[in-house]
Amino acid sequence: MAGAKENVSLLFKLYCLTVMTLVAATYTIALRYTRTSDKELYFSTTAVCITEVIKLLLSVGILAKETGSLGRFKTSLRENVLGSPKELMKLSVPSLVYAVQNNMAFLALSNLDAAVYQVTYQLKIPCTALCTVLMLNRTLSKVQWISVFMLCGGVILVQWKPAQATKVMVEQNPFLGFGAIAIAVLCSGFAGVYFEKVLKSSDTSLWVRNIQMYLSGIVVTLVGVYLSDGAEIKEKGFFYGYTYYVWFVIFLASVGGLYTSVVVKYTDNIMKGFSAAAAIVLSTIASVLLFGLQITLTFALGTLLVCISIYFYGLPRQDTTSIQQGETASKGRASGV
Repeated sequence: MAGAKENVSLLFKLYCLTVMTLVAATYTIALRYTRTSDKELYFSTTAVCITEVIKLLLSVGILAKETGSLGRFKTSLRENVLGSPKELMKLSVPSLVYAVQNNMAFLALSNLDAAVYQVTYQLKIPCTALCTVLMLNRTLSKVQWISVFMLCGGVILVQWKPAQATKVMVEQNPFLGFGAIAIAVLCSGFAGVYFEKVLKSSDTSLWVRNIQMYLSGIVVTLVGVYLSDGAEIKEKGFFYGYTYYVWFVIFLASVGGLYTSVVVKYTDNIMKGFSAAAAIVLSTIASVLLFGLQITLTFALGTLLVCISIYFYGLPRQDTTSIQQGETASKGRASGV
């Protein structure tokens, strides 16, 4: 029985790993395509806003299923959402930061190849590590710190002589793209740790917290739409430039954000690391085939360093306490003899 349960657990983790990898890689490639194709360019701010709306609707549906009855569902919404303005304000912080991050991702993929983006975006790991140390008072092992510096070195190699895409005819600015992704990883690190801190400060359901955050996110992104593209949207329309590919990107962004929450809950850091590395490989292969990416030696070495560092960063920390206790006990027995 135990062996069967372990097999089911392993299969579930492999399923999560596969889905998360495919979602991450497909999202990056699809978003890159929609920002560099010869179609009319849509407003990225409206895409981010619609993504927040879909995430909210999906979270409401999941919470309704989790509560089990309409009465408990209404009570949960009334107490935790409508009756908790302070909590909504608290979750407006990561909402604002995530809105900036998502818009920066669109800007970055308009100016960087999908594979270069995937590798560089892994800088979110050292940013998250730093925020974890400062905001949650946690410590990192020596292996994790080495992995962080190794990852930074890998990203530097990738950016040293960036791989070029020969099939992309639109004008690109790699410096602008790298600046956008730098802002995105800073936002990712801070918002992720802030949200974790809020989650662990109470026993409120993850989906209730998601609803609180996405409600704030819709308000924040609507303000962003008005300030950034308001005049053009009045002239051309909210859904200007939308194609099936754009809706596909929005769907992937919506489902991917929620699915990551499930993966974090039911799998471990090693699985997440393998997923990130696999997504990099898939994005690179797709970029070569679709965008004519020309891989350089520095890009290949940098990508390898990043994948290795992700794996080592996710390794479980050794429990030195039990080892020390064992050594003390053995010394005690030896001295007794």
